[in-house]
Amino acid sequence: MATTGAGATPITVAHGDGIGPEIMEATLAILQEAGARLEIETIQIGEAVYKSGHTSGITPDAWDSLRRTKVFLKAPITTPQGGGFKSLNVTVRKTLGLYANIRPCVAYAPYVRTKHPGMDVVIVRENEEDLYAGIEHRQTDQVMQCLKLISRPGCEKIVRYAFDYAVKNNRKKVTCFTKDNIMKLTDGLFHKVFDEIAAEYPSIENEHWIIDIGAAKMADTPGAFDVIVMPNLYGDVLSDVAAQIAGSVGLAGSANIGDHCAMFEAIHGSAPRRAGQNLANPSGLFLGSVLMLVHIGEVEAAERAHNAWLKTLEDGIHTYDIFDEKVSKQKVGTREFAQAVIARLGQKPEQLKAVSYSGDVPEAGRATAKGAGAATAARKSKKELVGVDVFFDWSSGSPDDLGSALAPLAGPDLTLKMISNRGLKVWPDGLPETFCSDHWRCRFQDAEGGAPITHRQVVDLLGRIEAAGLDFIKTEHLCNFDGEPGFSLDQGQ
Repeated sequence: MATTGAGATPITVAHGDGIGPEIMEATLAILQEAGARLEIETIQIGEAVYKSGHTSGITPDAWDSLRRTKVFLKAPITTPQGGGFKSLNVTVRKTLGLYANIRPCVAYAPYVRTKHPGMDVVIVRENEEDLYAGIEHRQTDQVMQCLKLISRPGCEKIVRYAFDYAVKNNRKKVTCFTKDNIMKLTDGLFHKVFDEIAAEYPSIENEHWIIDIGAAKMADTPGAFDVIVMPNLYGDVLSDVAAQIAGSVGLAGSANIGDHCAMFEAIHGSAPRRAGQNLANPSGLFLGSVLMLVHIGEVEAAERAHNAWLKTLEDGIHTYDIFDEKVSKQKVGTREFAQAVIARLGQKPEQLKAVSYSGDVPEAGRATAKGAGAATAARKSKKELVGVDVFFDWSSGSPDDLGSALAPLAGPDLTLKMISNRGLKVWPDGLPETFCSDHWRCRFQDAEGGAPITHRQVVDLLGRIEAAGLDFIKTEHLCNFDGEPGFSLDQGQ
């Protein structure tokens, strides 16, 4: 399918790896028969591109297509685990500014088995920051580090998107999940911004849950939630959980929305073990493509295709992954499932709720938070340097031994205030039972612990440490912002 009629919308399509080509073929067949007017540019990404020498998994020509069409329908690709190439999914999302990941998780009981037949939850996942920045270092023989980055503009964009989504889609409540009882600065910022923006939407109920108990509540009682907004990693994990308890991860589509571009996909992976067998369920990618059709204004085709898909489920035409002898009538392959949906175009479900994308129903995802962060840029905080944490690779004795070696190096203007190991204070007054790795955080401040210091004092300190032959591996400046500490205490401090 290259062009389907006048006024066709250009989109970029990648057939992906593993089961990707099969489910993309099925999806495009349904869209074509549903009357979607699409002008398709096909690109190759993923495993074959990695192996050809493009370590990013994508070629310059492919980037040109994405920037030209601004709409990307992508089948799953294979990302090596534990080593090798970086995730192309993350690269595309961050490069094109696709900051909002929208993952509807809907139950289709009784036709798809679930313990939560009324479930209808939308996960709004921040898509660019958090641990998915992927900034990692091996710092010592024993310790690896991953940086968790959360920005105020990033929080503002995703939280505002979640509330705007709720308003436009007649949702009643937005819930925020974080772990700010532990990560008080990063997750604390996300929670703080959520509270600030929630106050601008008095018609929408809002609440905050700590991620662990919130996840437990969602798994047990998903009906307590409506729209849930989360930082990147939590959103990735819990959207898969939500999709699975709704019925199957294989039924969940996903929209990745930015101010300029959008990408649509299934939330599941490439499943190489199922490739080439005409087994895979195309529903996740198909529902992602429905979100795409609504996004580009092809609402009639979206409604026609989606209702035909619902009727197919209702008629018991199921792929192996959701087949249940109690409710299913026919087990079909990938191609046959697509043909069953095509045969039902123009029909609507009788038991499941039919969808409607006409009239006042909003687009599935054009960004509404464009320019978020401008207010942040206008209010610059007063920043003061008040100390430095110096990190050491050291395995030559106890915390007291390290303290004895470092204290004289602090110099006339600074004092060694604290040594911690893996986030726990171990000097002064540590306990001998505490296990310590070879990675140490050593805090230097002025004698009172709060007066400003200079960069020169930090440089001179490092010079003394270097002259003493100690292996410092990184530093982190300790700064106050408008008089408030911009750094964490350690446990026990």
